[in-house]
Amino acid sequence: MNIGIIGAGSIAKTMAKTVFAIPDKAKIYAIASRSLEKAQEFAREFNIPKAFGSYEEMLQNPAIDLVYIATPHSQHYQNMKLCLANNKAVLCEKAFTKNTMEAEEILREAESKNILVTEAIWTRYMPSRKIISETISSGIIGDVDHLSANLHYSIANKERMVRPELAGGALLDLGVYCLNFATMFFGNEIEKIDSSAALTDTGVDRFNSMTVFFKDGKIASLTSGFTNRSDRKGIFHGSKGYAIVENINNPSSITCYDTNDMELKHIDFPEIATGYEYEVLECREILEQKKIQCPSMPHEETVFIMKIMDGLRKKWGVKYSGENL
Repeated sequence: MNIGIIGAGSIAKTMAKTVFAIPDKAKIYAIASRSLEKAQEFAREFNIPKAFGSYEEMLQNPAIDLVYIATPHSQHYQNMKLCLANNKAVLCEKAFTKNTMEAEEILREAESKNILVTEAIWTRYMPSRKIISETISSGIIGDVDHLSANLHYSIANKERMVRPELAGGALLDLGVYCLNFATMFFGNEIEKIDSSAALTDTGVDRFNSMTVFFKDGKIASLTSGFTNRSDRKGIFHGSKGYAIVENINNPSSITCYDTNDMELKHIDFPEIATGYEYEVLECREILEQKKIQCPSMPHEETVFIMKIMDGLRKKWGVKYSGENL
């Protein structure tokens, strides 16, 4: 499977390293940046055959099977529109788009043209997801009715985090992982969400807190922010104990404890190249099957999460350029 990358930043480099580790399954065939010099530098670093200073030019190359979009969220809609216009399958970084309207339009077009488009929420594709689910459902910590998850990094110096024209803020960059963590394990039958946010001078959320109430009585307590680093843990609270997932953004293990804090079970998750390989491999499989959705992240889930984030931002008063939330 030949992959073309749009955007030559740090996430794109991670993808290049990932694909380099699975040479029998995929290869990076081309890199495109708005700067030809930057694309050529990237191509030299990762031994990529083709470098382009134009997204359009790369997408016209018939050898490319899948396009990985590694630009800021604010550009995803336009980038995916361009890919679809050139009949290219797409693996797009989170957040999928700025808002639901953009997401729904992209997915309608993908479905009408029978082209694979999927969101790269890597934690949904990883084997850790199944292991966590099986561990919790085994009953080792009893009946679980609450989980907490947090994801905070000290990245306020990043322009993409603070600029509203880049769809900045903690929610779309970090909170999206917390919401996906909650819905992966508690489902999407949500009754209501209580939330609050602290905004920057530029009008985006630097910290947010969400309490998600599910119709079956479960509750998820979630926080994300970009001014300080947190422990990034996901904790399931059960009638017989609790279980801690280390790093909800790239899970490394789960440890179960009883009500006296005695360890019951510890599972280290499988070693990974970078973690991105699972989304790449699933895309390859789905392309071979001539399908247009990845089961790990179906279209309806992408839209569902986007609708939640739209509602939260509307409550907080966070708007991006040209929006009418």
